[in-house]
Amino acid sequence: MIVLALTLAGALLQQLPVPKPPTPSTTTVPTMKTIDRGDHSNMDDAKQVAVKTEEAWKQLWQQHSPDRPRPAVDFSKEMAVGVFLGSRPTAGYTVEIASATINTGTLVVRYRETAPGRGTMTAQVITSPFHLVMLPLFPGEVKFEKVQP
Repeated sequence: MIVLALTLAGALLQQLPVPKPPTPSTTTVPTMKTIDRGDHSNMDDAKQVAVKTEEAWKQLWQQHSPDRPRPAVDFSKEMAVGVFLGSRPTAGYTVEIASATINTGTLVVRYRETAPGRGTMTAQVITSPFHLVMLPLFPGEVKFEKVQP
């Protein structure tokens, strides 16, 4: 009798669905287009920016590269996101915006920095690496997250 009860209990337990742990609501932003990237910006200080208006875009571009024409961004549908490393003592530093995802109502922009390896010969010139991308307009909060190379 005990064996029958244990067998029946085991069969019932096998049929019960195992609840899955909740997964965070994460969506990858489908389109990310580079606007400008390089190692010579006029930005001396490190900063991460999310630009959602034409006026803010004019101001940022005036700081970043006043001698070049400002790329067009349709702020009714798009936004500009940028990472500026600020002044660096030599060549060999880079920055790349790697991804953008929407995670529980926040746009998370992940970027990676690289530096010249120890003992690497580099040009002795001050650089200021940057990467600017265009993303679909996101009305909510934007956070930046540095990831390992």
